[in-house]
Amino acid sequence: MSLLSVRQKLVASNIANADTPGYHTQDIDFRAEFAQQMQGQESLGPQTVEPDGLAVKADGNNVSLDRESRMLAENAMRFSVAASLARAELHAIQSAIQEGKSA
Repeated sequence: MSLLSVRQKLVASNIANADTPGYHTQDIDFRAEFAQQMQGQESLGPQTVEPDGLAVKADGNNVSLDRESRMLAENAMRFSVAASLARAELHAIQSAIQEGKSA
């Protein structure tokens, strides 16, 4: 969920800078960062990358509001799924504790 939070901030920053001349879209390589965390490797935080293949406007800005809107929706959906999984895990732990108390 922390990766999703960082990504949310980056997408918001991209949207806020959509009209800033020379601004380049920032993102994280979500799959690489997620794989690194799943392997238990610690890092100083997600590394930002500049996505390839984005059209650059005459002012040097490459923010696509369509892409950022899609990223915002995708990120919200992933966060919702992660929160549901965390709630289910906490409920399972709570149930195990309650069963242990009554035994």
